[in-house]
Amino acid sequence: GNQNPRQAVALMVSLRLRCVGTAVSLASVAAFHAITPRACPYAPPLLRRPSAHACSPKAVSLSWLRCCVAAPPEAPEGTPLEKALPVHLPSNDESAKLLRIRHTAAHVMAMAVQKLFKEAKVTIGPWIEKGFYYDFDMPEAFQDKDLRKIKKEMDKIIQMKLPLVREEVSRDEAARRIREANEPYKLEILEGLQEPITIYHIGDRWWDLCAGPHVHHTGELPKDAIALESIAGAYWRGDERRPMLQRIYGTAWETTEQLAEHQRLVQEAKRRDHRTLGKALKLFSIQQEAGGGLVFWHPKGARVRRLIEEYWKEAHLAAGYDLLFTPHMASIDLWKTSGHFDFYKDGMFDQMEVEGAEYQIKPMNCPFHVLIYKDELRSYRDLPLRWAELGTVYRYERSGTLHGLFRVRGFTQDDAHIFCLPEQLADEIVGVLDLTENILSKFGFKEYEVMLSTRPEKAVGSDEIWDKATSALESALARKDWGFSVDEGGGAFYGPKIDIKIKDAIGRLWQCSTVQCDFNLPERFGMEYVSAGGARERPIMVHRAIYGSIERFFGVLLESTAGDFPFWLAPVQLRLLPVSDDFRPFCDEVLAQATAAGLRAEIDVGGRSLSKQIKVANQEKIPILAVIGKDEVESRTLNLAPRKGGDLGRLPIVDAIARLAEAERQAVDHLTCSSISSAAPMLTFRHRQARHAAGLAAPAAVHGVRVEFPCTLNEGDGGWGSNVLCYSSMRAHKRAQHSAI
Repeated sequence: GNQNPRQAVALMVSLRLRCVGTAVSLASVAAFHAITPRACPYAPPLLRRPSAHACSPKAVSLSWLRCCVAAPPEAPEGTPLEKALPVHLPSNDESAKLLRIRHTAAHVMAMAVQKLFKEAKVTIGPWIEKGFYYDFDMPEAFQDKDLRKIKKEMDKIIQMKLPLVREEVSRDEAARRIREANEPYKLEILEGLQEPITIYHIGDRWWDLCAGPHVHHTGELPKDAIALESIAGAYWRGDERRPMLQRIYGTAWETTEQLAEHQRLVQEAKRRDHRTLGKALKLFSIQQEAGGGLVFWHPKGARVRRLIEEYWKEAHLAAGYDLLFTPHMASIDLWKTSGHFDFYKDGMFDQMEVEGAEYQIKPMNCPFHVLIYKDELRSYRDLPLRWAELGTVYRYERSGTLHGLFRVRGFTQDDAHIFCLPEQLADEIVGVLDLTENILSKFGFKEYEVMLSTRPEKAVGSDEIWDKATSALESALARKDWGFSVDEGGGAFYGPKIDIKIKDAIGRLWQCSTVQCDFNLPERFGMEYVSAGGARERPIMVHRAIYGSIERFFGVLLESTAGDFPFWLAPVQLRLLPVSDDFRPFCDEVLAQATAAGLRAEIDVGGRSLSKQIKVANQEKIPILAVIGKDEVESRTLNLAPRKGGDLGRLPIVDAIARLAEAERQAVDHLTCSSISSAAPMLTFRHRQARHAAGLAAPAAVHGVRVEFPCTLNEGDGGWGSNVLCYSSMRAHKRAQHSAI
């Protein structure tokens, strides 16, 4: 009685499946009715009426079950219903204090490890984005239980308030102390250090080679805002030929609230792990029998991928690109000409011999596009040329680095290359950024972090061409009014570049799009065009990718949505749930009409109770459910229930399908009662008797023809008050009061 309505509804929803198949007690119904607003969209019609207590138990149970279909997914146990104010998690760049805390925490952890494990050798221990780590050489593997011991010892060190003291020493003195401490890895580190050599002491009990910075004493570390998180393996210096070390990761924050928020986000990230979701939703798999790093797309995942690719193609064609297809392999001579064999040999698979010649499976698409350019002499009038390809490439990755869809050995790049005149470069870059924004926003990514990388010390091309290209990139970003950071000297050796990171639903940044100028390949391949003056000149070549790769983008999208894809992208948009097999013929009829209308629909496999069907459909994140029983068959209607909540009530089959088809056409993200209703205004004609137009939707869908009925609506006709286009079918009704095209 003290719970607010939202809490009450959530409580009853959390119990919904426990009472399926049994009569709901009248007391429960009365209690639910008493605490639920009459207009609650989750309450079935039976429970919205004052006479609900007079309903039979069987009717109440069935009505409750239909309500379950429309109920939102349950909140995880222990999750507060009211959203708390967000806790800001500062970065190392934002807070010098936080950086010092993390750096000192790494030293304190290493000190604690060496106190507990005398045989442990220390290597490096930097601060990182969310905390710190330290690598150790240990004869025995650390166990998870050891993390608790280490943290307990760290707390003791923190409570001792030991001072951190900086000391400058000579190289010889540092080497002497390192040998005395028997720390061989530190000797190797010392060889790469520049003068002055500095050591930081924790009291007089422990020291390490370090440049700082640190807190003044260990007591400044907030021990309740520090946690040890995990253990991993890492090769010394990242070289698989060197010893395997053990890395302990930790996190450190300024307050306990920040730590709690970080840990919440870590758990949320685990819940969203694309590898787990990919398996649970039957989207893709990595088959070890075939080899690591190779993706197998299952039917549902392939549907989503097809939609991603189709949208990409449509957007590129509309932006003036031509699409290409190129081979999967080429002579090794091509890769030597392009420079890939010299610069990227370690990332390429071994060559194969074909009739005495060596062939290389392609690691990149660029040289293929260059060859097409060179197939004929180009004029300045031909430029710019914009060519795009969804090209699958293959790169060697060590097995230890493979990670779901994020790090694979075979992947499809959404590659494109622009060949243009120097004076066209700025406009072309703006066009690329516009296209990037349009495509990324389609999938809900609207916040970016942009980086402009400039000329490194070793580079090809003249200073003049570098300056012009860099100015063009800066100008394009300014015209877009996008803020950006500059990575001085961080460009590729062949040209400056723009990198775009996208922010997902829980605030994580993902490297995604890139735009790169290239002065190298045009020179290596002798690319030319005939200028207005008749001279032969080099074109500017621009590499760009928006998704980066289909696999990686799919993984990012899957984690950002937690598998709850937008309606237009969902692998299954509508699932029919027959109460019994007697109603399957009707389901087959509905399925045929829905499929003809372009919807991705299916019927539950059967052999399980309705409650189980609902549970499975919610687990599989199906956007729209429709229970099919006696009432639906007799009235030839559908009761569409969006998983996000709400209930449309019964609609004629053709009307229901037309509304969903229109929502698909409009690329609606997530369907609710309001979004489905607004997606298909065909029943809100000025004259209510024009409802017969709804009966024309199915034949139109079958033939793929759409007829437009311009209709003027006023407030009394449905609140639109404007001219809208209502889409019906190809069969003109003799009583229709509007002219069909």
